[in-house]
Amino acid sequence: MKKRTLGFWEIWNMSFGFLGIQMGFALQNANASRILQIFGADVHELSWFWLIAPLMGLIVQPIIGHYSDNTWTRFGRRKPFFLLGAVLASIGMIFIPQADFMIAILPALWVGAGMLMIMDASFNIAMEPFRALVADNLSDEQTTKGFSIQTALIGIGAVIGSWLPWVLTNWFGVAQTSPDGSVPANLLWSFIIGAGVLIGSILVTIFTTKEYSPEELQQFEDAKAQHKIVADDGIVHKAKLSDIFEDFKKMPETMRQLSWVQFFSWFALFGMWVFAVPAIAQHIYGLPSTDSSSETYQEAGNWVGILFGVYNGVSAIFAFLLPAIAKKFSRKTTHAYSLFIGGIGLLSIYFMPNEDWLILSMVFIGIAWASILAMPYAMLAGSITPKKMGVYMGIFNFFIVMPQIINGIIGGPLVKYAYNNEAIYAIMVSGVSFIIAGFLAFKINDKKDLTLKHD
Repeated sequence: MKKRTLGFWEIWNMSFGFLGIQMGFALQNANASRILQIFGADVHELSWFWLIAPLMGLIVQPIIGHYSDNTWTRFGRRKPFFLLGAVLASIGMIFIPQADFMIAILPALWVGAGMLMIMDASFNIAMEPFRALVADNLSDEQTTKGFSIQTALIGIGAVIGSWLPWVLTNWFGVAQTSPDGSVPANLLWSFIIGAGVLIGSILVTIFTTKEYSPEELQQFEDAKAQHKIVADDGIVHKAKLSDIFEDFKKMPETMRQLSWVQFFSWFALFGMWVFAVPAIAQHIYGLPSTDSSSETYQEAGNWVGILFGVYNGVSAIFAFLLPAIAKKFSRKTTHAYSLFIGGIGLLSIYFMPNEDWLILSMVFIGIAWASILAMPYAMLAGSITPKKMGVYMGIFNFFIVMPQIINGIIGGPLVKYAYNNEAIYAIMVSGVSFIIAGFLAFKINDKKDLTLKHD
């Protein structure tokens, strides 16, 4: 028995919820630093507040992966988890920009950080089962296409989220500054709209996508039921949460090799997301590091949103080309050169004469982002068993969150003491990190890719 071949729109609907998830992520990535600075955070403190995001991923994704592998309900296997995550994330999105008047007891900065924690934990609850769902429903021959379509939807959602504050101000006249120094109205409404889109897009996937039953997946794998594990002694044991540690030790070779590529890729991305607004405000707009509320600073923040939309838009387009490129050159080679191009894009920010030229930098970064969202998961899905798909997708997230945690711990002190509060140098380090990841990608042993190319 083989998994049936899905049509384009079936794969599209299956991943459509990622559009809303990434719209929320884009709003966070482009605006969380700005919001935290409005609430009183200094530039060198930003990476510490951003530690919340990878910590939530480190804790939440493996646990959710384990339980989504081993939980079967009348509503499905993965669906209950990403619906719950979407609801909780929407709550965080609505309240994070309103932290300054939500509560009078705690400082707005800490309330905002708390809402960021809720939002990030919830995004992780929703996101991990989506990755596993694509791997569950698609055959090996369709995984690259499936993750590429998912990447396209991620790009579309991120463009909408990144551009929304600018659009609300320039098309609809919503204020981009606040006279009392609070979060401006264009950000407030952007997060509220993003919460609505998140819930709506998740519901599209829930109502249009059918999950394989445990019996069907059992036939695909020719193994025991998905909620049980057969030990070496031949005895059937009920799956336990502690099995995550054993699974970690037994991860496939391809996954171990990918882990180093992921480490340097996500170290770079974290630095870009955290420091892009202050770096561009200082280096391109000429503002001092202490300026976080002026009209020019808000314009810089809105422009960073546009730039983030550009790289996500490029990734959405490039994602459709990835299957053909990977088929011709191999998945690991495609990923390596994409990372090289992204590294050049980040390094070029230092040399651009004005904000308009940064669009070119973002085009290069978008190529890398498309590959990061598709190629590692396509290579990973071909190397692990379906009955462990959820937990290994969650464990794989370790190699996304650990570099972000490390960058979060050291990034702020480096900006303050090594870079003299010049955040642009954090962006340069991210560029070098991308290039290192590219060289490491050549070492990946992607056996499934070789089989598919030979066939």
